Amino acid sequence: MDTVWRIAAALAVAFVAGSIPFAVIISRTFFHSDIREHGSGNPGATNVLRTFGPAAGFAVFALDGLKGAAGVYVARLLVPAAWAADGHDWFMIAAAMAAIAGHTFSPFIGFKGGKGVATAAGAISIIIPGAFVVMFVTFAVILAITRMVSLGSIVLALEFPLLTIIMYGDRTPVVLFGFAAGTLVLWRHHANLKRIFLGQEHKMGTNNESREASQA
Repeated sequence: MDTVWRIAAALAVAFVAGSIPFAVIISRTFFHSDIREHGSGNPGATNVLRTFGPAAGFAVFALDGLKGAAGVYVARLLVPAAWAADGHDWFMIAAAMAAIAGHTFSPFIGFKGGKGVATAAGAISIIIPGAFVVMFVTFAVILAITRMVSLGSIVLALEFPLLTIIMYGDRTPVVLFGFAAGTLVLWRHHANLKRIFLGQEHKMGTNNESREASQA
């Protein structure tokens, strides 16, 4: 029974933490406006950055990342010590997915939310920090070259499963997490992919602010 309570507590904490809509909180608190009424209408870091500037955007990105990291960290504290390594991985990955689900389908804002990239990144930084460093560098390079946040997110979604195979191939839960998270991010960015191919995707520093613009 103790194990059941540990699992339930970890997943509940991760989901609730992931559900905190920092984009909405920051936009309302500091700008007296709801981010859902601007840009893409989606409550995530990219829309905040585009609408209210870099300071607000990066603050939301950091806080959304912290949600994923916190959920996994709590799971690490609660995981039964007697469990094997695979059990530890499954436990933390379940918490990561709960945090991402909370962000994507937040009950605080009508079961809607952002695309979960920042929250997933925070979770990854705790579970497999080596992969996180590589992905951070990749994202920074893509963003510097193309100025498209969505393209950086899509590239990471493709890179992440490969990194888990190359760097953590002996950890089956981690590899499966790589494919599951990558697939989810790609699915959430299907509209962005279409706009990228059409040459219509929003770029940082430009004024083509469409309701269909990208959202992290």
